[in-house]
Amino acid sequence: MAELLIDPNIRGWVFLPIVVITFLVGIIRHYFSILISSQKKVELTQIQDSQAMIRARLLRENGKYLTPQSFAMRRHYFNNEETGYFKTQKRAPPSPNSTAMLSDMVKGNFINVLPMIVIGGWINWMFSGFVTTKVPFPLTLRFKPMLQRGIELASLDAAWVSSASWYFLNVFGLRSIYTLVLGENNAADQTQTMQDQMSGAAVAMPQDPKAAFKAEWEALEITEYQNALANIETEMLMSASSGGPSEAVYHSREDGALKN
Repeated sequence: MAELLIDPNIRGWVFLPIVVITFLVGIIRHYFSILISSQKKVELTQIQDSQAMIRARLLRENGKYLTPQSFAMRRHYFNNEETGYFKTQKRAPPSPNSTAMLSDMVKGNFINVLPMIVIGGWINWMFSGFVTTKVPFPLTLRFKPMLQRGIELASLDAAWVSSASWYFLNVFGLRSIYTLVLGENNAADQTQTMQDQMSGAAVAMPQDPKAAFKAEWEALEITEYQNALANIETEMLMSASSGGPSEAVYHSREDGALKN
């Protein structure tokens, strides 16, 4: 089979324009999502509860570096049966706002799905029938429907990429560039956006503070205190008496100073 040669003009009129268009659409999507996104008001009690949960978790993880009295005092603040934070703070279970969830879903589809369909259809119409590039490794025939959309040639090698497939590869392949330009958690990343939409129902459902308090109370209640600094003086003395490299260097410098 003869090797296929691509017109050099395709690089400047098809290959690079698709990359630039896809990148600019992602930038516009990012700033447009910031523009129309509603600022959610966070209540003071929600901030207070979240900070208390973080403090309790840090106490469980790093409490071993505290003295026994300090650890017991902090756990008493959270877990006391009468005055503990997790026992006295009564929060009503939040009711799901179906209107807000539906509005967020519509906004997500308008920002992410609609531009991809419109731009993809326009690129498929504008650059229809072009072969843009070739992947640098051989592929099987199963990859032809994915990499050669819009081109129906049975004799064409599966490694060649059509213009429509090149657009979709850019949609899901510019993630690192978006992160470099816009930073983490940007709205231009189509892959992350689809993952958020798939798990949107679980994320949109507000957490029950009562259940969270109960789980954290149980985790803190069964936490056993072990002082990590109980024998720190002995360990430091043993380390100093072993004559480590730092001590050898110190003695050599001291001997040199005495000789001078």
